[in-house]
Amino acid sequence: MSFQVSRQEKLVIMHQLGAGYHSVHVKNATSMLKESFVCSTNNRYKANGEKVQFPVSVILNNSNTPFFYTVMTSRGTFSDEPLSPAGRLFIDPKTDVVIHCIAISKNPIDLDVAKTALKSSVLVQHPRFCSLLVRDENGFEHWRRTELDIDRHFIVINNRLNKPGKFVGEHETQGFDDDEGDGDGDGEVAVNQYVADLSVSSPLSMDKPLWELHLLKAHKCVVFRIHHALGDGFSLMSMLMAGSGKVDVPAVVPAAVPPIKTEGIKSGKRRDWFWLLSLLWGVFKMVRYTLVFVLEFVVRSLFVCDMKTVISGGNGVELWPRKLATAKFLLEDMKEVKRAIPNTTINDVMLAMVSSGLSRYLEHRTPNALHEGLRLTGVAMVNVRANPRLQELSEVMEKNSKARWGNKFGAILIPVFHHKGGNNPLQYLKRAKVMNDKKKHSMEAYFTYKIRDLVMTLLGPKYVCLLYYKLLCNTTFTISNFVGPLEHITLAGHPVSNIKFNTSSLPQAISMHMLSYAGRVEMQLLVAKDIIPDPEFLAKCFQDALLEMKTAAIATNKA
Repeated sequence: MSFQVSRQEKLVIMHQLGAGYHSVHVKNATSMLKESFVCSTNNRYKANGEKVQFPVSVILNNSNTPFFYTVMTSRGTFSDEPLSPAGRLFIDPKTDVVIHCIAISKNPIDLDVAKTALKSSVLVQHPRFCSLLVRDENGFEHWRRTELDIDRHFIVINNRLNKPGKFVGEHETQGFDDDEGDGDGDGEVAVNQYVADLSVSSPLSMDKPLWELHLLKAHKCVVFRIHHALGDGFSLMSMLMAGSGKVDVPAVVPAAVPPIKTEGIKSGKRRDWFWLLSLLWGVFKMVRYTLVFVLEFVVRSLFVCDMKTVISGGNGVELWPRKLATAKFLLEDMKEVKRAIPNTTINDVMLAMVSSGLSRYLEHRTPNALHEGLRLTGVAMVNVRANPRLQELSEVMEKNSKARWGNKFGAILIPVFHHKGGNNPLQYLKRAKVMNDKKKHSMEAYFTYKIRDLVMTLLGPKYVCLLYYKLLCNTTFTISNFVGPLEHITLAGHPVSNIKFNTSSLPQAISMHMLSYAGRVEMQLLVAKDIIPDPEFLAKCFQDALLEMKTAAIATNKA
């Protein structure tokens, strides 16, 4: 074969072979060539994305000089699936995000049992977890199925970790609080720091499917690292539930969400008029709040930023070293607080807890330095599926499902306000409820989801990533909240005592990720340690805020 090409730093030779187009990228192309030349090869190359070598004759100035070049071949096939707009957002270097899920086992973890269970699990059957992320000749990303090598995804660490997250020898383990079965003590601090280090310095390798599993045998702990391009929290939680079992009956998948409570609808003429007025008023509020919140979202993405405080991040902070701490709550305590004010939700309680906790921490770091009512803005990702409740994996994987797999979310702004401690801690809950009610009446998440896809289509991923990065730089924190299993579960036959998750570092100095599990809620606080050196104290501020609201709620409920 012969190909006539022009001089380039990286030569791209295109030809048609069979039914598909193939591209050959010739690396190490000589820069001495000033004219067109002809490359010829006498053997047929593979077109499956592998690196191959073959002899190339470069004809220049009537002289033949043989070379061996390494080439990368790629082929766009009908089986390749294009990356979604949100997936393209998460692979940009500035907004690259890896999800970390930490599972603590009650018993020592058997490596062979874990590998055997994984090989037969739904995870390795899912196309996303068996696909490479590749780019075609036009620069577009695709998922391409590949043969999965489980051993390449297992990272086994036998040594124990100390509090700074470093490995220690057997003779150095004395004096450790060995209480990882409940996720407490020195072991939890060590595992948290290990994950904090991963969040900054360890991107996932692109030469294999974008996930891996770190097995910390001495801590009875597994750290799942999954790239956000594979799916959002909703999708991954469905995957987790499908691969788990009940403690007493491992073959049975445990419940993930409580049953929906339904109420009868009253009939009659009065009900019809009331329904019509309520509908019109609801539409008016939806349009009003949507316009206000979407405009605010655009303005904050481009121009407006939070006032600088001791917990503010900014451009480049995602590269700073991290610390990770855990705040722990009882779900029953949140329900007690919720009952203090009618029609309040758990999300209202969590937002009130965050507002009160941040105010406590800021007063500790900078006493009397901040004015009353100072706004701190958070960014939350909201599921925009038609059916937002957690579904079985089979339902999620259906093509026309209302809860389909992927990254189906929009972003909303969550404002909280600094207030000095007052006589009634439930005031935080009242303010949180007012704000959340407005958000629920708007379509902010849906519009930001559509705006992102529109900008991605018109301008490309570069500008979407710049907008999101700017939004993160202009705000103070990221927050997320997921409903986990309602009861204790087993994974690969191992009973799980604790599950928590977080993501890799962002430009903000603080990110908060909450997950409920068997009546407990744990918040992972990932912070830039040069900005927030004491995340354990920040966690305590959140815990004290909930307990204070609980005390006030009990008094209110008894009255």
